[in-house]
Amino acid sequence: MFGILCATVEEIAALRAALGVGAEPERHGPTRVWRGDYAGEPFVLAQAGIGKVNAAAAATLLLGVFGATRLIFCGVAGGLDPQLPVGAVLLADRLAIHDYGVMAGGRLTATASGLIPLGAPELDALTPVPPSVRAILQQLAEVLSGQVAAPVRLGGVVTADYFLNCAQTRAHLHARFAAQAIDMESGAVNQVAQAWGAPLYVIRTLSDLAGEESHLTYPQMAQMAAHNSALCVLDLLKLLTP
Repeated sequence: MFGILCATVEEIAALRAALGVGAEPERHGPTRVWRGDYAGEPFVLAQAGIGKVNAAAAATLLLGVFGATRLIFCGVAGGLDPQLPVGAVLLADRLAIHDYGVMAGGRLTATASGLIPLGAPELDALTPVPPSVRAILQQLAEVLSGQVAAPVRLGGVVTADYFLNCAQTRAHLHARFAAQAIDMESGAVNQVAQAWGAPLYVIRTLSDLAGEESHLTYPQMAQMAAHNSALCVLDLLKLLTP
């Protein structure tokens, strides 16, 4: 069973339209869940809400209560790579949470999320997805490249519990982690998926270039980006469904 997740109102509206889901949702705490079927394969679709806590709770719900065996996380992200424009589609082949670690001397030293931070090595790279997941993402990129006008790339997504509206931090994160995008959920969903041994496929469309004007461009572009990501989910389901 597929578990498909997103965070925002724009993202869930786009996914429901693409997947033809129109029923009233089930409510499990803050998470709204719809049931559906794609080519004979059942799926559950969840709007998690924004941030790592909501995303991790929703992912656990889909895996533990609904019995999902594969997760897809879809939606929008802020761009870190100056070579990728708004509207570009990013398929995450590397993931990490970067706002977890040790605070000392007025500075946060990031460490891998879930480890005891004291004595842990500093986080200096994003974690690659499993080769089997990357292979599917590479196939998806080839399919999308003939359908999407914007660039389609495999790349790194870094996760933190803040909306990035700072060009200096954008440049730092891009240089430090060779990351192409930042969001507030994917790293947390990845941590849960790893704990459950479930493959995770992350699709993000850039809604803004995470800098000092992100708060101006995001509201205008979020609906478009969510729509594009939802359409990409359909192509991914085609690849994953026998």
